[in-house]
Amino acid sequence: MPKPIGTRSADFVVEGKVLIEMKAISGITDVHYAQSLNYLKIYKLEVGLLINFGSKSLTFKRLVYTPKT
Repeated sequence: MPKPIGTRSADFVVEGKVLIEMKAISGITDVHYAQSLNYLKIYKLEVGLLINFGSKSLTFKRLVYTPKT
């Protein structure tokens, strides 16, 4: 189980390398992308999947966080 971030935590972190954030909503918005990217930054991970089960068919987005130098 991932460590909590304040009162929140990512849904899953696989092998300490991939963050999985799952939703069950009609559509993913910029807020959901921002939340997932913030989790990547806080957990110091590079790759994440944002998966939505709430639309007519499953949708997903692969996210990549590259720290600014």
